[in-house]
Amino acid sequence: MADGSSLEALSARHGPRFKWLVLFTLMIGTMASILASTIVNVAIPDLSRQFGLRQSEVQWVASGFMVAVTVSMLLTPWLLQRFGLRRTYSGALIALSVGAVLGGLAQHYWLVISMRVVEGLAAGVLQPIPAVMIMRTFAENQRGRAMGIYGFGVVFAPAIGPSVGGVLVEAFGWRSIFFVMLPFAAAGLALARRFLPRTLTSGERTPVDWIGLLLIATATLCLLNGLTQLRGGDAGLGWRLLAVAVLALAGFLLVERRSAAPLMQLRLFRSPSFAAGALVSLIYGMGIFGSTYLIPVWLQTALGYGPARAGLVMLPAGLVMAFALMLTGRLADRLPKHWMVAGGLATLSFSFLLLATVGLGTPYLLLVAWVVVGRIGMSFILPSLSLGALRGLGSDLIAQGSSTMGYTRQLGGAIGVSLSAIALDWRLAAHGQAFSGEAGDPLARIAAFDETFLGLAVVCAVAAAVGWRMRPRGER
Repeated sequence: MADGSSLEALSARHGPRFKWLVLFTLMIGTMASILASTIVNVAIPDLSRQFGLRQSEVQWVASGFMVAVTVSMLLTPWLLQRFGLRRTYSGALIALSVGAVLGGLAQHYWLVISMRVVEGLAAGVLQPIPAVMIMRTFAENQRGRAMGIYGFGVVFAPAIGPSVGGVLVEAFGWRSIFFVMLPFAAAGLALARRFLPRTLTSGERTPVDWIGLLLIATATLCLLNGLTQLRGGDAGLGWRLLAVAVLALAGFLLVERRSAAPLMQLRLFRSPSFAAGALVSLIYGMGIFGSTYLIPVWLQTALGYGPARAGLVMLPAGLVMAFALMLTGRLADRLPKHWMVAGGLATLSFSFLLLATVGLGTPYLLLVAWVVVGRIGMSFILPSLSLGALRGLGSDLIAQGSSTMGYTRQLGGAIGVSLSAIALDWRLAAHGQAFSGEAGDPLARIAAFDETFLGLAVVCAVAAAVGWRMRPRGER
């Protein structure tokens, strides 16, 4: 390009370090979106008390964000083609910042939820982009290392996020945590202007598949609302919503099969590795996002920790995971991907079993250790899952494959948050406890959380079995 902002021109200008500069730029922006996603969880009990909400209602602060992420991820390939990499990335960071500011200033719960949706839409556009760029700019024998380094930054942010968020909640209230990601977004915008190419492709622009987008958004919203209604509302309405979700999903698949420019390329699933990886991503998302939501709530409402101390429990685990990713990223270039994915998921499942043994007398350091075990398992999964699923795809399918993997993970995550909240409500009621009540029997509350953690352990064990199916033909 004449202004020197093409991928080739920027690569020639910055030399061999260019791909690492791009990786760092994308990592900063994704850190902003991950912080927006995870830091709010530590404020869930405060939000519940201020607005007088039940667990099944307040969980929409997390799941509303994730629904928006899930749907908007599928738009990333079209946005990259229509507006280019730099504009898409920068526009998403601006939208993320606007949602954070207005959410932090909101006086009504409906506005908090609305701004969380805006943040989620922006985060969903951002998250598939790094995998696309890693596949385009790094040699095959460097991609695992790149994913590990990228993962270090992405994990480091939420590792410190709950700790910082807990301190902010105690000192300044829940509103303060909405503003934590703003410095990362500002840095991402500045770096994008310097290091990101304007476009990735010069091919013909295709129209957006609005019908497909409407159908998949309807299916996602009806699924999650239906699950919530089945437990905490009108069961008849819940079943009707689930029926609409199934019909909308069927319609989406039919439209995508016939569309000349589909939102999701169904031929991706002809690859056995991709099909298995997408299923693992769905189940893994249920387990990891469900637990990310559940653990801070468990620490505060069952074990009696304050927000700051609850956040500090997560800090060592996040730091261990961040540094472990530096090693597991290199291993992903050498070891079979299905070994790492299945082994990591089995370790994550084991950590949930350990958490189900925690009681009021459990030493603080032992509790931290059990959380660390799970994050070590995650460090084996993250560099390998996308690489294992995307290998063998043509270059024209990489962006679609990355966004589809992100969609399945986030869909599983949204389902996992909802199901975790619903299961927790169910088990608390079974033990005669209420989520928002200040008084209650601590042992009964702990028992309810133990049973919910056991459910997450089963989910991750199933994902480990499916992960083994990611192996290429002829590989053991």
